[in-house]
Amino acid sequence: MGPGPHGIEVSWARHQGEVQEAQKLRFDVFATEMGARLPNTLPGHDVDLFDDFCEHLLVRDKATRQVIGTCRVLTPAQAERVGSTHSDTQFDLTRLRGVRERLVEVGRSCVHRDHRQGAVRMALWGGLAGFMERNQLDTLICCASIPMQHEGRHGVVGGGHAAASIWRQLKATHLAPIDFHVRPRLPLPVERLDDTLGVQPPALIRDYLRLGAKVMGPPAWNPDFNAADLPMLMRLRELPARYRKYFLVA
Repeated sequence: MGPGPHGIEVSWARHQGEVQEAQKLRFDVFATEMGARLPNTLPGHDVDLFDDFCEHLLVRDKATRQVIGTCRVLTPAQAERVGSTHSDTQFDLTRLRGVRERLVEVGRSCVHRDHRQGAVRMALWGGLAGFMERNQLDTLICCASIPMQHEGRHGVVGGGHAAASIWRQLKATHLAPIDFHVRPRLPLPVERLDDTLGVQPPALIRDYLRLGAKVMGPPAWNPDFNAADLPMLMRLRELPARYRKYFLVA
């Protein structure tokens, strides 16, 4: 895809070696930083059964060639081959059956801790939006994680209270239409948590909201990743005009 702004370059992985670069970054973020329990398929790498069916988007530092941002994309054809999306393992997605043929799942999104100022995330979004437009796919879903030890502006909030509070906020302001509501298979027990905290969502979720995304339902508890997962939905036609111009106009 070529060079991007701020000394970064965006591309799709072309061979297994590049996929493994993404998997190494994922391990560093999810296991080393967040404490996720990952299978030891390849030491120092985050590998799961969906990886072989996905396209992997990479953002590199042009100077060092290091992969500093990544996410993976599962298309409808590949989801049919593997039998489901990752989101299906976390949520009952029955109500999405009408859009499955035009739906991509984005997952394992992460950015190196030294590059989280925003440019890398926007480069990933640009790559995703272009991919969706080229392939005539108009709906995107993901499980957006809120770490159990969520770091807010007033320090670290643990025990799932931040996730419960973020869900309460977004349910009031960014809830998807009922036709797109989904149910967690292992719900976070939000009714037993303090949902009154004034915490901000993680940066990735704030990006989703700026791009017009909605929350499809309450969070699932993901014990392997020590996180709560919020089911997010984004329709390409609902992308705000300023981002449409930035991402989709050559």
